[in-house]
Amino acid sequence: MDHLNAWRFDDRVKNVLGALKLSPETKLTDLSGGWQRKAALARALVCDPDVLLLDEPTNHLDVTTIEWLENFLKDFKGSIIFISHDRAFIKSMATRIVDLDRGQLASFPGDYDQYLNDKEEMLRVEEMQNAEFDKKLAQEEVWIRQGIKARRTRNEGRVRALKKLREERRDRREVQGKVNLNIDDASRSGKIVFEAENVSFAFEGKKIVDNFSFNIMRGDRIALIGPNGCGKSTVLKLLLGQLSAQGGRLHCGTKLEVAYFDQYREILDPEKTVIDNLADGKQEVMVGGRQRHALSYLQDFLFAPKRARTPVKALSGGEKNRLLLARILLKPNNLLILDEPTNDLDIETLELLEEMLANYQGTLLLVSHDREFVDNTVTTSWIFEGNGIIEEFVGGYHDAKQQRDQVLASRSQVEKAAKKEKVVEETPKTTQ
Repeated sequence: MDHLNAWRFDDRVKNVLGALKLSPETKLTDLSGGWQRKAALARALVCDPDVLLLDEPTNHLDVTTIEWLENFLKDFKGSIIFISHDRAFIKSMATRIVDLDRGQLASFPGDYDQYLNDKEEMLRVEEMQNAEFDKKLAQEEVWIRQGIKARRTRNEGRVRALKKLREERRDRREVQGKVNLNIDDASRSGKIVFEAENVSFAFEGKKIVDNFSFNIMRGDRIALIGPNGCGKSTVLKLLLGQLSAQGGRLHCGTKLEVAYFDQYREILDPEKTVIDNLADGKQEVMVGGRQRHALSYLQDFLFAPKRARTPVKALSGGEKNRLLLARILLKPNNLLILDEPTNDLDIETLELLEEMLANYQGTLLLVSHDREFVDNTVTTSWIFEGNGIIEEFVGGYHDAKQQRDQVLASRSQVEKAAKKEKVVEETPKTTQ
């Protein structure tokens, strides 16, 4: 490597580490699992290969870093093969979709929206073909069951054809089941859910929340958006009473029934089985006001009986999130707090979760780096600007981003005008 290439490589390393907020001096053994994934991503990005393989690259990244990654990858000259459940990332990056469905791969040229249309048409044609096949099979089964007269004249070739039809039906790739998400609304909360005036909180001298005032009303749907470590989870803990405000006043409304999805899954016991984490050793759970067998309820979340008896520590990230959803949705609630619920969930489950939340009658507070999920779910966004400053905007992520950009541009113009005016005032007048 010559001096020029060495300089470029060093510059590339600094750029990638800085964007991913990784310190070059930190040992890998000192990093958590999420930060180790970032380190692995950094190593892949700096080596400049011909083919880049990325497995869920946006997991554990905040929105700013995801957008940086998109821009970085668009300048990459080689080929990229990636696995992702982040629909906004897929829409931004993909020029071809390879779909793994029931053990078979199918390639769809074009972007993500084109893939959705083509896949829907493919499934429609498959359903029609299966219906025709089933009709023919039923007719042949009637024929084979006919009486003695029919059997005397039975065509052996037709019998062999029937056997083949039965084998085809047995080997058919059935459409996989979907997660069945339902939420049991509690009685309505009071009109005011939370009321805050000049709330402040700091940790180790760092401002997390600085003089933030807000009202959360019944039925509000709010996203908390900002980089990792900016204080989003801290604000949720303040609202939940797990932390106390160090300044200002925070008032909780009445008749609140809270369901809390914790991004760290701390309420799950990794040594216990799935069913014990859900039902605490019982065989039945209360769902929607009626008793239901715990195994049956878990099947709504795609846990087969055998998997339901598996220790939680053996589950994948997506399975743990499905279990946590199953657990929190058991309890009737009118305030739903979701802290990174979309990590490791497949796209179909994400869309079902969106549909469930669209019909939810309570109040929703959401922390998520999934831009599409935020856009489809909330009506208000709190943007964490840093140094304890939180700004409120109408709409989801992209609406809020557009409004924020306009505000920043307006502020910049005002500051330039003020600076220009100050320069004019300070310019000494020449004497005649």
